[in-house]
Amino acid sequence: MPPDYSAYSREQLLARIKALEDAMPGVPLHLNPPTRPNPSTKSGAAKLVASSSKLALSEAPPIDFRIHARRKIALRFSYAGDEYNGLAHQTLPTPLPTVEGALFAAMAKARLVDPAGGFDACGWERSGRTDRGVSGAGNVVSLWVRSQLKKDPREGAWEPPTMSEQEETAVTSGDTSEVEGASGDDNGLDAFADLDLDAAPARTSIPDAPTHSRELRYAHMLNLILPPSIRIIAWSPVASDFSARFSTLRRHYKYFFSPRGMDLEKMRVAAIKMVGEHDWRNLCRVDASKQLTSFRRRVFRADITKCTNLDADPDNPGVEGLYVFDLIGSGFLYNQVRHIMAVLFLVGSGLEPPSIVDALLNADASSPDPDPSVPLLERRPEYLMSDALPLVLWDCAYKSEDVNWRGDAGADEDEGPGAKSVHYQLSGALERAKIHAALDACFLAAAARYHPPLDDGLPLASPSDVGRNGFANVLLGGGTNARVRRYVPLLERGRRDSVEEINRKWREGRGKRRNNRADESAPIQVDGDE
Repeated sequence: MPPDYSAYSREQLLARIKALEDAMPGVPLHLNPPTRPNPSTKSGAAKLVASSSKLALSEAPPIDFRIHARRKIALRFSYAGDEYNGLAHQTLPTPLPTVEGALFAAMAKARLVDPAGGFDACGWERSGRTDRGVSGAGNVVSLWVRSQLKKDPREGAWEPPTMSEQEETAVTSGDTSEVEGASGDDNGLDAFADLDLDAAPARTSIPDAPTHSRELRYAHMLNLILPPSIRIIAWSPVASDFSARFSTLRRHYKYFFSPRGMDLEKMRVAAIKMVGEHDWRNLCRVDASKQLTSFRRRVFRADITKCTNLDADPDNPGVEGLYVFDLIGSGFLYNQVRHIMAVLFLVGSGLEPPSIVDALLNADASSPDPDPSVPLLERRPEYLMSDALPLVLWDCAYKSEDVNWRGDAGADEDEGPGAKSVHYQLSGALERAKIHAALDACFLAAAARYHPPLDDGLPLASPSDVGRNGFANVLLGGGTNARVRRYVPLLERGRRDSVEEINRKWREGRGKRRNNRADESAPIQVDGDE
């Protein structure tokens, strides 16, 4: 019978441990130190970004990028914004990984870019910068990546290796495993041999004959590594002067919402007022770090329609009952779409008239609205912006001669009947989302037996009807709202500081401190900053 150690004193326990160690030399009996949380509990994107940091610290076998050709490409990709801390890579730690951080980490793992060089070394540029929670279905980045072609493809910018054949022979004479095609794999996937891809799908079909006549399957390679919430949709060769940001002709955002409690016709009347070139300072968040003085942007389309033709499979729709606000423009300011949608919700619920849009767009005293009845608003009234979840950057458009989008020919076929294809993966994600929606509907039905729905009276015939129920729901999209007992019209609310004052305060405060810390400086981005 073992002794009752609970009755031992501290000294007796230490003596007992010492006696056991002496009796069993070589067998450690010390207690393990407290363990950190299991890294496997991290999201796929977080693990990928962490592994990229290790790669940059040379914990994985490096390759010499000088012996490889490179080319400039554009990547079109989708991502679920609720899993990320926004699109743009941040130099400081963030609660969630960023989309760009996950993308760059995947490219580093695939040996497409040099992790030590960072974003600048590969000429990384983005089209639209989306905020935390905002998704993308057709965002674009452009950059230089490794190429396995030995001859100029005469399509887009391509550069040969910077190391001569003699130098390359000297470098690779001891080990050719890092040279593309040396192991008989002509698709560049041999570079994955030393990588820990965690639970990424395994390669199943690789051509036997080594050749460099076909380019790396960029989308296929990256989708093997990226978390399921980010998918590379297509890629295109581009010219050396192509910029994913500055070459963009227009950007298209979609905002999905329920028509419940909404006067859709009033919303459409308000939306059409936004078409054209306007000063949007009252319908965005002023980012003082950019020191903007002009807030004029052109909108080509602003309308509201019922969701149709979104699903690739018309027999399996997933957006029935929803409406969508489509906004297309040359460029957008910080949180501009979410501010616009918040105002449209106020109009649709009857809390504001459609003419409020005229007043909010009449912000520039140097070119006021010709109608003298429209008030001049040089400072933005206080109001909440709409929720981020329903917003998606749908498309970034370019000149047809600038891009030639393509998938990876044969990539899906190589993997069998769709088990690894992008379409199959996204179709599965849609099916799971529908199941979650069905479960939520079950929960609501179960609760409705004991908690009947309350009539919020929306849409209101006029703002004065707020007192009828003793409160008003200010709808913010995505199933969220703010309840108020008394609604104050926008024109009667307090105003934010002027743009000039906001910029001045930043220059004299945070801007001054930032200028004293060169390591915190960052390039200014004006557009595509939703």
